[in-house]
Amino acid sequence: MHAGLKITAFAAALAATFGTAYGVGQGIGPVADDERPARHDTHTGGGSGRSAHPGEPGHPGHETAPAGGLEISESGYTLDLRTPRLAAGRTADLRFAIRGDDGRAVTAFRREHDKELHLVVASRDLNTYRHLHPTRAADGTWSIPVSLPRAGGYRVFADFTPEKKGAENLTLGADLAVSGTYAPQKLPTPNATATTDDGYEVRLGGALHPGAARELKLTVSRGGRPVTDLQPYLGAYGHLVALRSGDLAYLHVHPNGEPGDGTTTAGPNISFTAAAPSSGTYRLFLDFKHDGKVHTAAFTVSTGGAAAAPMEEAPHESSGAHGH
Repeated sequence: MHAGLKITAFAAALAATFGTAYGVGQGIGPVADDERPARHDTHTGGGSGRSAHPGEPGHPGHETAPAGGLEISESGYTLDLRTPRLAAGRTADLRFAIRGDDGRAVTAFRREHDKELHLVVASRDLNTYRHLHPTRAADGTWSIPVSLPRAGGYRVFADFTPEKKGAENLTLGADLAVSGTYAPQKLPTPNATATTDDGYEVRLGGALHPGAARELKLTVSRGGRPVTDLQPYLGAYGHLVALRSGDLAYLHVHPNGEPGDGTTTAGPNISFTAAAPSSGTYRLFLDFKHDGKVHTAAFTVSTGGAAAAPMEEAPHESSGAHGH
């Protein structure tokens, strides 16, 4: 489917505020039953930081997209986060609206990957990740029940395209705080093999390069056997989100090919083409569907570094109920 804010001041605020009790947002992972194939060439790159054209690696359309999700307002649209604080471990509604330059809540969105809007919630330490699909009320208010496990700083990303002639895909970001006892966690160590909470193993091949499009191939297996019957999830066999460590710049990469196109197989390989907006360390989150459930595999990579040699996966928290 379809990253500025500097973290220094925010981290200082957390350190001063937390003591033993401060944190940020609660979330849920992606879940959807929609399986209608969607076009993957509708995004123009815009402010979302997405690849402009899926296809073969090295395709001239794969330009380096700008970092997305670092601004709360862009191109006349603002993310109005109405739930700026949650409590760790407690389920509560996360509510927000997208406002136009007239101050009114936007109620018309273009459907992309079977949804009008995609919501990503990630902790500042990139150990917790959720891909959500909230519900929009008639007045333009979006909401979804979420529950995040740990206190700390989080970032909320709203990924959407207004239903307006000439409008581009946007990813806006806002900070979310979750109260509770704060326990800092390190960024997971670089890894090329990830094991999901429910026993799937995903191997990452290829490397992420700044300013140069390269293929990333993810191979899914379970119990030592390749998974060859992946199910379409939001119109694709996999969705990949990359977040840059430090400022959480957002890069949403589209897969190469789609279900039903006559050439794309249902696993075990899922291919993406991506170019990083800058050098740095990134956390990659792959969502894929199998046996009727959406699973998430997470990787830590550095730009320009090979990701082909398997390494031990660091602990991460990206599971949970996947929001529709």
